[in-house]
Amino acid sequence: MAARITLTLDSTDAQVLAAFWKTALGYIDEPPPPPFATREEWFAQFDPPEDDLPEHGAWLCDPDGVGPYLSILNVPEPKTAKNRLHMDIRVPGNGSPDERWARIRAEAERLVAAGGSVLEEVDQHHVVMADPEGNEFCVAATAA
Repeated sequence: MAARITLTLDSTDAQVLAAFWKTALGYIDEPPPPPFATREEWFAQFDPPEDDLPEHGAWLCDPDGVGPYLSILNVPEPKTAKNRLHMDIRVPGNGSPDERWARIRAEAERLVAAGGSVLEEVDQHHVVMADPEGNEFCVAATAA
């Protein structure tokens, strides 16, 4: 059986980043693991320091259970370099290269409206973007 993975993003504001990635990926808040009724109850079991609050993290999942889990955790230091790992958001659909490029650009525009930014458009193939905290990702089409 294949292992499930969780991608973890460091953040200065986990809730802002969580809102962006829920919009970008169509993800939802991951329910707390049994037997906990709330994420706060789950978090309290670790006896965290007083200044470490549940809202300093966010846990997201694909509602269809297909994509990887996404954890977003506040850290004290800012992002200082390019990601060594990044996500690609793939827009579905077939069609001509111009039609695929139009879908890619439309998705990039949607993500700019959600708080992302365009860093570069590459040869009508993909758009390099950054989330609200500067984490790079790409928007591209699914394989034709």
